[in-house]
Amino acid sequence: MENIGKTIKNNLRQYAMLIALVVIMIFFQIATGGILLYPMNVTNLVLQNSYVLILAIGMTLCILTGGNIDLSVGSVVAFVGAVSGTLMIDMKMPMFPALLITLAVGLIIGIWQGFWIAYVRIPAFIVTLAGMLIFRGLTNTILRGLTLAPYPKEYQVISGGFIPDFLNFFGAGFNVTTIVVGIVFSLLYVIMAIKKRKERAGYGFENSPTLFFIIQAIIVVCGIMLLSYWLSAYKGIPVIFVIIATLVAGYTVFTQNTAPGRYIYAMGGNEKAARLSGVNTNKVLFFTYVNMAVLATIAGISFSSRINSASPVAGQNFELDAIAACFIGGASVTGGVGTVIGAIIGALVMGVLNNGMSIMGVGIDMQMTIKGLVLLIAVAFDVISKRKSRG
Repeated sequence: MENIGKTIKNNLRQYAMLIALVVIMIFFQIATGGILLYPMNVTNLVLQNSYVLILAIGMTLCILTGGNIDLSVGSVVAFVGAVSGTLMIDMKMPMFPALLITLAVGLIIGIWQGFWIAYVRIPAFIVTLAGMLIFRGLTNTILRGLTLAPYPKEYQVISGGFIPDFLNFFGAGFNVTTIVVGIVFSLLYVIMAIKKRKERAGYGFENSPTLFFIIQAIIVVCGIMLLSYWLSAYKGIPVIFVIIATLVAGYTVFTQNTAPGRYIYAMGGNEKAARLSGVNTNKVLFFTYVNMAVLATIAGISFSSRINSASPVAGQNFELDAIAACFIGGASVTGGVGTVIGAIIGALVMGVLNNGMSIMGVGIDMQMTIKGLVLLIAVAFDVISKRKSRG
């Protein structure tokens, strides 16, 4: 028990917001009379917060490099929506060529901003603040203050479509494919967790106590299967959920298991020491902002697909949602600390708060107040924890 207590204490920041998410979900489930976790509402939670989840992944990498943020992502979301809308709605271009051009535009935006930040060394706050103004202005110029709609049906599938139920041969009252996918991912998680534990033991690293590992695995598997059940009881797995899950898995592996990912953490921990150790910090910083712009482009595609229009007011305050998700999910304000999974948990906390309070009829003004307090408490927890560890 002493070892378990020590493990929890050492990973308090990692688990605190996960526990908070569960507590918030239980509270709203009771307060809304069971509406929060109604299958259709769970699916809507995923769809409504897809853009925040995608942006939070990229923002995490920016923050890891040293507490840097990107204020332009909301305007980039609107701008790429304007580009895709112009190509597909005005010019009647087929979807796939239009998507490739839109992604290329996002890449160019990232190269533009990354150059000024990484090689000219203008503070990221200033460059991305300028980007916020530039791309919002260009959006209004392209759209001439008007909204373009509707998109082609196949484009709407990105955020409104669902994976077909390939395995429902006997007319079951739920989506069988979704349940099978949940079982497969649960098995994969257990296998990978055991493999990682054995590898750590082989290298002589300390592992968490066996009982703690088993409890953690049971909780994760139950979470996967519960989500699978909720999705299967409605329409199955949303297409955008597949995209988000792929991004989360890919970026988790990248940050935790590759040398370039470790360079990002090293730079955030101590840029000068990382440079002296042979890390090309300019290249690391450049990559994070190119990556952020590409993910903002994907979020823009997702959002415009969901609302089925290219709007000059799209993306407003999206950057604040993404930044809040990262800090609530455990990212440090000084950089070098944080995970992609943590950012996803933070985004879900914000999403559940939004959805739960909306169901209860809480006004927008009070919702903003509560979310602001949650962000302040999360950052205060980080600062106080660091101060105690130093003391």
